[in-house]
Amino acid sequence: MGKKEEKTNVMRLLDQAKIEYKHYCYAGTDAVGGMEVVEVLHQDPDQAFKTLVTVGKSGEHYVFVIPVNQELDLKKAAEAAGEKSIAMIKSKELLPLTGYIHGGCSPLGMKKQFRTFFHQTANDFETIMFSAGKIGYQVEVSPEALRKILKYETCDLVKE
Repeated sequence: MGKKEEKTNVMRLLDQAKIEYKHYCYAGTDAVGGMEVVEVLHQDPDQAFKTLVTVGKSGEHYVFVIPVNQELDLKKAAEAAGEKSIAMIKSKELLPLTGYIHGGCSPLGMKKQFRTFFHQTANDFETIMFSAGKIGYQVEVSPEALRKILKYETCDLVKE
């Protein structure tokens, strides 16, 4: 009997919503950061996105999904969220807040759904890749199909 392929919660959510996706496994490689992952998987870094969790001055949390080769512009992020300022949350706050660990955070399947923003270039691709919610796993899905299960806004979020 063959080894059953591992499914993450993100893959189960996509399955339940009958959303087509591809998944990739890079477990067993030394890839940790987004750029290392795209190199191992031979992907376009503009098409692979990382998930960043922030907190606004109001105390509200926000999720920003940007290309792995870019840096979040906190001023643009604050403006998009209608906040005076925004800061990255501390690494130790990520797991209790989202259910995910650093390096395996996905915009899908968090403990609570926070207001989510994708960098506007997500719309430039038929499909985009992001973490499947566990280090070593990634999913590729169309931004359009993603809207069926994730409410998100798109805007310019990265440093020039």
